[in-house]
Amino acid sequence: MSDPLRLPGHAAPRRSAPAPRSGAARRGKPGATPGRTPLVAYVVSRFPKLSETFVLFEILAVEQQGVPVEVYPLQREPAQTIHPEAQRLVERAHYAPLLSLAILRSQLHYLRRRPRTYLRTLFDLVRWNLGSARYLGGALAFFPKAVHFARRMGEDGVSHVHAHFASHPAAVAFVIHRLEGIPYSFTAHGSDLHRDRHMLRQKVAEARFVVPISEFNRRVILDACGDEHAAKLAVIHCGIDPEIFRPVPGRASEATGPLRLVCVGTLHEVKGQAVLIEACRLLAERGIAFRCDLVGDGPDRDALLRQARAAGLEGRIRFLGALTRAEVAARLRDSDVAVVPSVPTRDGRREGIPVALMEAAATGRPVVASRLSGIPEAIEDGAQGLLVQPGDARGLADAIAMLAADPPLRERLGAAARERMLREFDLTTNARLLAARFHRQAPSGTEAP
Repeated sequence: MSDPLRLPGHAAPRRSAPAPRSGAARRGKPGATPGRTPLVAYVVSRFPKLSETFVLFEILAVEQQGVPVEVYPLQREPAQTIHPEAQRLVERAHYAPLLSLAILRSQLHYLRRRPRTYLRTLFDLVRWNLGSARYLGGALAFFPKAVHFARRMGEDGVSHVHAHFASHPAAVAFVIHRLEGIPYSFTAHGSDLHRDRHMLRQKVAEARFVVPISEFNRRVILDACGDEHAAKLAVIHCGIDPEIFRPVPGRASEATGPLRLVCVGTLHEVKGQAVLIEACRLLAERGIAFRCDLVGDGPDRDALLRQARAAGLEGRIRFLGALTRAEVAARLRDSDVAVVPSVPTRDGRREGIPVALMEAAATGRPVVASRLSGIPEAIEDGAQGLLVQPGDARGLADAIAMLAADPPLRERLGAAARERMLREFDLTTNARLLAARFHRQAPSGTEAP
């Protein structure tokens, strides 16, 4: 396992200038050269966020397709542990505070040159987010930074903006488009789409294209925004690297001892670890030998520890904390069954297709997961794993017990799960689809702000 990269005392690495990229950086205004390689700016919520591997590795995979990428985080994630692969992007990411003299100068720049566009954009952000304290607060907080990003991207010749998440990042991309005419797109995942859809219609209407990560999400967007936008919606799954997440041949047939369960994800209600702990209590009552590893950290850690202790499972459930991608892959290879017990939360959060599910399936592990959102699009019940109703601890225990008693079934489901990941969820293949859209959507002339 590779050692995680640690940032002592939460100190942020010093940003260095990006390396020259054969004419990709610092071009003229967007669309100045027809047919050129696009320079894509990724707008993300927090960077580098350990749990958002899908953003990091998508960026790296898109760059491998020959598309230069610059990263514009809305906030710096104060992480002590990051994926080693993120270091290069961290060093050149375009971090900015919420307010600074440079940001104030950018406001004055547009107030002098495009006052009506500037004020109209701010007005629209406010009126379209009224009724949502969270979205309205985010719109107002990030608007000055979005304006500053617009000016920098215009000066650097960015040809396309891609936002990850339909929430604040998509709103920032919308502002950049309004001020500089740079076309934008965004990827809609889970809670960013399902929890609050204020301004979604306007974000979709002005976007060049939209990437729902599942057919389920595509239908949610069309139901909210209208079928007239169907042509600009392209389902592209988040991808995994099948060389990192690969199986150990014969793992299920050779396994001895207690059944080894693993659950990867932020320790939060939406991930369903509380349901899994209750299922583990039921398994223990039935006399089934098991060990359950919870990989990840989060706000519910203390509550989950108390629940495990109260259930008498301290020796059977281990809390391993946050791990790097290589360490997660090693834990999956050492497991018998991966559990993804996602649930919709009381405040409306829900998963899309969890990356942890894809990684486990690519590793050849049989998956027990919730029948929720886009999960059935990745795992067909009885074909690549077993699906249960969200929040059903007894159903979850029954499914795990079935796999505990049948190693050949584990082997068969795990092999089928990997085959499906190779066919539909390969990182390089899906990054190629996204990169092709960036090329296709690169404008041949500047759009009028």
